[in-house]
Amino acid sequence: MTVPRSTLRLQFHRGFTFDDAARRVDYFAALGISHLYASPITTAEPGSMHGYDTVDYTEVSAECGGEAGLRRLVDKLRAHDMGLIVDIVPNHMGVGGSSNAWWLDILEWGRHSTYARHFDVDWHSPDPALRGKVLLPTLGAPYGDELAAGRIALRFAPDSGRFHIGYGPHVFPVCPVDYAAILQSADRADLSALANRFQGLTTQPADQPRAADARDALREFVAREGNAAIESVLETYAPDDPVTRDRLHRLIERQHFRLAWWRTASDEVNWRRFFDISTLAGVRVERPEVFDAVHTLIFRLYREGLVDGLRIDHVDGLAEPREYCQRLRQRMTELRDTTPYVVVEKILGRGEPLRDDWPVDGTTGYDFMNDVGALLHDPAGAEPLARTWAELTGRSPRFADEALVARRKILAENLSAELDRAARALHRIARDSLNTRDFTFTTLRRVLTELVVHFPVYRMYPQNGLRNAADNVYFDVALASARATLPRSDHAALERVNAWLGDGVEDAPAAPPAPATRSGSTGSAAAGSAQQQAHNSGPLPHAGSARRNAQTLFAQLTAPLAAKAIEDTACYRYGRLLSRNEVGSDPGEFALSVEQFHAGNLARAERFPHALLATATHDHKRGEDVRARLAVLSEIADEWSATLRAWSTLNAPQRRALDGTPISSVSQDKRDAWAPGPAAEAMLYQTLVGCWPPDLRADDEAGVQQLAERVAQWQLKALREAKLQTSWLAPDEAYEAGCREFLFGILAPQQRDGFLKELSTFVARIGRAGALNSLQQTVLRLASPGIPDLYQGTELWDFSLVDPDNRRPVDFAQRETWLAPTQTPPSEFLTGWRDGRVKLGVIQRLLALRTHLPELLSQGTYLPLAVRGKHASNVIAFARRHGNAWAVVLASRLAMGLLDAGGAAGGAEATAAADGTRGAHGTHADLPLVEPALWEDTAVEMPADLSARALFDWLSPAAPKVDNGSLLYLRDALAAMPVAVLVEDGVPRG
Repeated sequence: MTVPRSTLRLQFHRGFTFDDAARRVDYFAALGISHLYASPITTAEPGSMHGYDTVDYTEVSAECGGEAGLRRLVDKLRAHDMGLIVDIVPNHMGVGGSSNAWWLDILEWGRHSTYARHFDVDWHSPDPALRGKVLLPTLGAPYGDELAAGRIALRFAPDSGRFHIGYGPHVFPVCPVDYAAILQSADRADLSALANRFQGLTTQPADQPRAADARDALREFVAREGNAAIESVLETYAPDDPVTRDRLHRLIERQHFRLAWWRTASDEVNWRRFFDISTLAGVRVERPEVFDAVHTLIFRLYREGLVDGLRIDHVDGLAEPREYCQRLRQRMTELRDTTPYVVVEKILGRGEPLRDDWPVDGTTGYDFMNDVGALLHDPAGAEPLARTWAELTGRSPRFADEALVARRKILAENLSAELDRAARALHRIARDSLNTRDFTFTTLRRVLTELVVHFPVYRMYPQNGLRNAADNVYFDVALASARATLPRSDHAALERVNAWLGDGVEDAPAAPPAPATRSGSTGSAAAGSAQQQAHNSGPLPHAGSARRNAQTLFAQLTAPLAAKAIEDTACYRYGRLLSRNEVGSDPGEFALSVEQFHAGNLARAERFPHALLATATHDHKRGEDVRARLAVLSEIADEWSATLRAWSTLNAPQRRALDGTPISSVSQDKRDAWAPGPAAEAMLYQTLVGCWPPDLRADDEAGVQQLAERVAQWQLKALREAKLQTSWLAPDEAYEAGCREFLFGILAPQQRDGFLKELSTFVARIGRAGALNSLQQTVLRLASPGIPDLYQGTELWDFSLVDPDNRRPVDFAQRETWLAPTQTPPSEFLTGWRDGRVKLGVIQRLLALRTHLPELLSQGTYLPLAVRGKHASNVIAFARRHGNAWAVVLASRLAMGLLDAGGAAGGAEATAAADGTRGAHGTHADLPLVEPALWEDTAVEMPADLSARALFDWLSPAAPKVDNGSLLYLRDALAAMPVAVLVEDGVPRG
């Protein structure tokens, strides 16, 4: 297996192609990257900016450069001894346009389509209008309105000889069974002759080749005779006349799809979606023929050596993740006779391990991003910030409360159809047993709801129909909560559902029902009969399959519910501190101790030493340096609370009524009856503090305007994701406009001496501590057990917000220009830290160390080091050892107080920074560096093996000595940089 030393994630699309990346390979190599890590390369919906809406698994995206462009990129990588990791999307395909041939085929042929079993469609819907059909929730308004408005029409494609229902850019194929009637409607002899070729067709596979031949004849006829005849046919289905419109309606009703208003999807969709996105359809990759079809291209590219490893997108969406990973690794091993490198995108809860029986190299790094992010936070800030949040907004101080409300809302409003489908699966099991057949669908749905909303992690992974101990750790939490929430009358059904969902309790074999008792039978006889029936009633032969189906549907429901309710709803409602509201994180978990961080690294080193380590991704809600800066607020909780209140008062005149009109005051008994409202306003201030560029001045009108446009984009998404006053399903445009006006009002040029000055001054006040946090986070990612992953552009400061902001074009040319000569330590750039070159230098130097001593940081033992002295809590230290080679990693942490003690950052320095008149570069008052003397007696207890060895800092010219045989004093080790990576004398510096 070729294990990467480091990866760099690139987002490919038509604006950044394989050839664009090839032109930057020299830079990536000079930076120290060993493998590019590409977004999906298969063909996606036209214009896709991310590639996760695959429409053709068999072709490399032409928009990204096609296979020829990919080969040119790989050739350039190979010339620098670099590799390629590719993101693949086995869980779902894009079906929102007209480019997915598999999807169009099932719309055309229904259950008899070649691809009918490729997608997870419920062909046996309890809704008679959907039996044998696919719901297409595509229409912008109710079906009848769109039909009457003439926006739905019958059309003909001359190049393919196909009739289809057209709606805007959408194409919905008409089944060839109906072609005969369509062609005969114009009452023309030539068309009637063509119609005869379609007579007697059925949807059976055996008839489909005849249909293709007949279509060819129709296509040739139109090419020879022109469109006039076909136009006469289309006129007979014209939507602008009541008679022909009715004929069009009846034709549509006969198709294998049902056109519907997009709002129907949440309640009625009869196929599995990706989360609640009705343009992404779930793929049944657990079926062998589908697995082969999905991976044909990737396997070929891997066999040919173009691809070196895979990243599996949303593994929790698959029916059987374990079996999928096993099959994938086996096939790839057969193709190249070597163990492939495979990582999975998986969100892990605190304490939830990645399963050992998945043959993968680890996750894509959300777990590390959570750990290192929590480490930046001062636990003392948790309660005061929660208290302030509750007082200002009237919302709960506990994230768990918001999460539960959000789970119920999403389940009821966004995933209702998915809940119904899982409940029906349980109801079918109940009907198969005499002693459970009276459990109603409504009862089982109610029970299932409570289990799902209380399920604490993404999903369970039963094997052979049974949950294991690891599953039960989390299922038992949901079971206990459901038991406490449901009425006692539902407890029997709850216990039965628990058994069906894999607790291992089986019913006894089936037996004939006992004779019915007369109404006058004694109670004891009736009771005895019931007991005998309960004992004898058991599952029918297909019960095992039915239970596994129910377990799969349960797992494929809890996963999207967790994602939509937590990441895409509650994280936009709860604002104690937004730096903890990130993908893969639990905002209820505020901070992580040094000991807990070490424990996580030790576990990763032991179980998944080649997992990716990420601090930024294409899905992050806030850039890594936004989060690092916001974490500083945990250290000054009282000051930040006072600042929030002051800014709220200062900006009250900018508030708008809910209809968007200006207001000057708000009554105390209607605190949230204005735009944006207290919660959204408090989160807006955090966002502005977090993403304000380090070099932006309050009087820079163009710069502030550019920032306002970016934040406005974030604000709209945040408001709609919160689903309180507005949402994607029901946008309140007046309220949204009022929120936008508030934002632009507080950032208006006339506020340069008011709020803008206060904002920029506050950012300058915490900016140094934020930069120090960023450098700490960067070093820990590059030196911890695992494979460091960089997201495009984050080599410099990353003050991006949620997508699409975090997918803006990257100025790689600037970054390449700023690469330092190999002998230049990053400490040379600390004085100009605001431009981000110091971060780039740290990344470049530590990747050089990973290249120079690859085994040390990829395989080396991880040794937490004890710290003693006055400021021991402000340091994290560990060593990596491989053979006789050592590296000692040190980082300042929670340093706001020490930075304040070293210089009046809240006074003249902050004001000067905000005004653009910087203090003297090189003074500690203006650097993200603790004054060395302030460390006093703080020292790291060094391993005995290093007591007599000379150590040199890979990041600065420092060469600190170990005193007293075992102590390394921070005043020496962190004199030039807030972080250090110490290696032995004799290690080359280049």
